[in-house]
Amino acid sequence: MNMTRAQLDALMGQVLDLFPEVADIIITTGKPIQAEVDGSLKDAVTTPDLGRLSPLLTKAMAVALMGENLRLQKTLAAKGSCDLSYAIPGRGRFRANIFSQRGSLAMVLRRLPSRLPTMEELGLPKAFADMATEKHGLILITGGTGSGKSNSLAALIDRINETLAGHIVTLEDPVEFTHQHKQGTVNQRELGIDFDTFASGLRAAFRQGPKVILVGEIRDPETMEIALQAAGTGHLVLSTLHTTDAGSTIGRILGLFGPGEERLVRMRLAESLRYVVSQRLLPREGGGRVAAFEVLKNTLRVKELILQGESVDKTFYSVLEAGAASNMQTFDQHFLALFEAGLISEETALLSASDRSRLGQTLDRAKSARGQKVTSLVIEGLVDEDQGRK
Repeated sequence: MNMTRAQLDALMGQVLDLFPEVADIIITTGKPIQAEVDGSLKDAVTTPDLGRLSPLLTKAMAVALMGENLRLQKTLAAKGSCDLSYAIPGRGRFRANIFSQRGSLAMVLRRLPSRLPTMEELGLPKAFADMATEKHGLILITGGTGSGKSNSLAALIDRINETLAGHIVTLEDPVEFTHQHKQGTVNQRELGIDFDTFASGLRAAFRQGPKVILVGEIRDPETMEIALQAAGTGHLVLSTLHTTDAGSTIGRILGLFGPGEERLVRMRLAESLRYVVSQRLLPREGGGRVAAFEVLKNTLRVKELILQGESVDKTFYSVLEAGAASNMQTFDQHFLALFEAGLISEETALLSASDRSRLGQTLDRAKSARGQKVTSLVIEGLVDEDQGRK
């Protein structure tokens, strides 16, 4: 079975017609084409109705998407997956991942915004405006897949581009947002086309005279080592990690290196790190999703924690909680703010909380101040559920 690129474009165009707000399109054997909308999967019935997809059909779609690109074909064969950018003319752009599973091919197409998002549109914390003025150091945006890290970084790069007359180099896999030259000059490089690994692309950037370097993702010790080197020699380095909060981010960085290197890495990180922002997407009241953020800034207290490690009475959480003057905040503090603004439910806040019991008490106080009935039933149910799992 064969499929042309035009046929694939027409098929995906139908999915966009059916679900204008689609975030991901999922194509896998044994299921119809599916669209993820507001975190839930929905079947996309197209014309012709393809029903449950066969292995031959998913393979035909994957081949149509990769086209004649031998690099993608070799990467898929050798590693079991490959990434690429995909555009439907006049309709939209996607970040695509093709992967093998149980002997067949599957694809996930993540929809990209048609234009660069702004900090205000994304509701980014105040700290992002401060990040855009940093001259050197390391800034990390962390979170799970699909938490909005790419959007946040794109908005941050755009703000820097508007205000800094300097060279900005991005290393991406694949290029997701197209940045126009503004005050800055932006060169965007794609993994597998313009460079072979993040480490080699980052090393080459030293010879390209950038003020700002965006590294799509730090995946290994070599890339982290070069990123710290760049951050410590006058460059502003922006990147992402798949970690859940600020404290675990520091642990993940240290975990990339051996025990014998830990002391030196702690010292370099304490000097170079500027911010860690962790983010999550939560169900919004009334439909859709809303972003929540945890923000760590490298103050003197944070630097001490990086150098000495956490203890019972000194934790990243406690420093963030008391760091409002430096625009720091914990997830729990932001959950409270989102609840008070009517953007998320009490249950959503509690299910996502780092300290559920404490947040529950804070939510009760907020409800009491608004004259709402205070109840601990939700909290008790969640605590019982936790105990049941234990």
